[in-house]
Formats: sequence, C-alpha cells, structure tokens
Amino acid sequence: MKKEVMNALVITVMLVGGAAVTKNQIMKNFEKKELQVQTLSEAVNAAAEGNWGLSFQEEGKTPVGNATREYLQQYDAWFYGTEQDVKDRCIYLTFDAGYENGYTPGILDVLKDEKVPAAFFLVGNYMEENPDLVKRMEAEGHLVGNHTMHHPDMSAIASKEDFKKELEQLEAVYRTVTGSEMKKYYRPPQGKYSEENLKQADELGYTTVFWSLAYVDWYENKQPAREEALNLLNRRIHPGAIVLLHSTSKTNAEILQELIQGWKQKGYVFRSLEELK
Repeated sequence: MKKEVMNALVITVMLVGGAAVTKNQIMKNFEKKELQVQTLSEAVNAAAEGNWGLSFQEEGKTPVGNATREYLQQYDAWFYGTEQDVKDRCIYLTFDAGYENGYTPGILDVLKDEKVPAAFFLVGNYMEENPDLVKRMEAEGHLVGNHTMHHPDMSAIASKEDFKKELEQLEAVYRTVTGSEMKKYYRPPQGKYSEENLKQADELGYTTVFWSLAYVDWYENKQPAREEALNLLNRRIHPGAIVLLHSTSKTNAEILQELIQGWKQKGYVFRSLEELK
C-alpha cells in the first residue's frame, strides 16, 4: 500500500437501504457495507456521492471529514464537537441500532455504573419491538435519536414531504411508546446525505449528527477481537469526538466498561448531545 494512502486512511461507511426493515434485511444491508481505503482527494469526491467519509491523518487528532465543520454548521450538522469541547476534552458517545441483538441491557448497565450519557439512534422496527428498552433509555437520561422509520437512503429522497414523513413517522412511534416527544437529533441512515437533506432537517428543527470515530463492528458473525477493538478505538479517540458504536456488537458490549474507564483516565469527559451547541 502506498505511503500516502497509509497516511490518509479513510473510512467511508456505505449501506444499501431498504424500504421495509426487519432484522434479516438490516443484516443484509450490514453485509453490503464496504471498508474503503482512500486518499484524501478520493474522500472529497465521495462527498459528492453523498457518503460520509473520514481521513484519519494523525493519531489522537480530529480526522478530516469530507465536509468541513463550517459547511455543516450552516445546517446545524456536526461530526465533532465545538472548540470548547476540544479544549475541555469532551466526547459524545452514540450508538446506532437497526435491531436488538441482546446486548443493549448490558450496555445500559455499564452506562449507568459509569454515569455516562449516550445517544441511541433507532429505527422504527426497533422501537416497535423493544418498547421496554426504549423507555429505559429515556428513563435513565439517554437521548433517543431519529434514525428514520424505515432506514432508507435519504439522499435519494427528493421530496421534502417524503423526507419529513420518514422522521415524523418515527416521532409518532416514539410518542406511542414513551408518551414523550422525541428530541430532534437525526443521524442519516448509511451515513448518506445531500445538501438538500441537511437543509430539510434543519428546517424541521433537527440537528444532524454524523461522527468522527467509528470502526468495523457491525458483522454479527465476524466480530473484532477485544484487543483489536480497544487498540483501534484508543488510537483514534480525540477531544471533541462524536463516537459511533453499534449496540448489536458483542465486542462493544464486552469492552465498553474498559473503554469508558480508559478514556476517563486519559482525561476525557462525557457529555450528552443535548449539550452540543
């Protein structure tokens, strides 16, 4: 592999969305994810295709996104925290879930023990099939974010009404499950977006949340080894990070407490996305 590529590793997460979402269909989507190693210029080109991408250029430092923070902030969209967050060594822990794999109760136990707030970005079938877990997330002070009702490629939706429907249908399910109004934080399925999506979400009062740290944790039958996961996450953690983990991951459930404790020892402070301003 060329040195210039090694110095500019880029992870671009891509999922092929489906109209209806079941566990099997979500898994088929996960299996189609691709890990791409690209130069920084190639990552910029990926932005035109609507794929969120990152270039990790220096260990422990904020990666370069294929859209700048200044560009994203026009639409109240973020992939890492504020300059003050960077100074204060604050990080934001988030989880995505398209289905329940049995690990969320343990993850919630760890978060409670460690007094760490998190955000869970959920889709419609997750809420409908796991109302007790959703209610527990809310009761224990975590933010439940909007990952859309059906997990489609939102960048392919041109109609503002169709875009709005995907978010509002999930809001209605959350209202039925919890009796509360959903907080307006949105993560695009597949990490795919368009400028029009960013505008539409902003007009609907949503903060769009990408990420500045993620890793290949989604293969149910090919989970990363404990040491591999810890080494990679610890190398790439950085002040102001928005961390994306999948709550379906057995490895994540096993390493979470050690990971959190290690980051605390390094001086990191965990904040809720609701503090990201």
